Amino acid sequence: MKKVIFCFVALMSLTACQTEVGTQQWCDEMADKPKSEWNAQGAVDFAKHCVLQDAVGSEAWCNDLEDTPKGDWSANQATSYAKHCVF
Repeated sequence: MKKVIFCFVALMSLTACQTEVGTQQWCDEMADKPKSEWNAQGAVDFAKHCVLQDAVGSEAWCNDLEDTPKGDWSANQATSYAKHCVF
């Protein structure tokens, strides 16, 4: 049981260091990173979240999501809303 708890805590601490994809901080980090270091998924995510739409957690993103019926939200959107717009 102690090993399971230790593994869970270790995993959570390692994932907490990564910036959430699509947030304004992530967009800024990607913009500063040389394009030669981007991978294909990073480029797609950058275009989707930073160029074509508002960054996750921005005021405009929060307002747009508030206008969307809660039944249409994905689990990721609900989590990001609680993380960036409520707290």
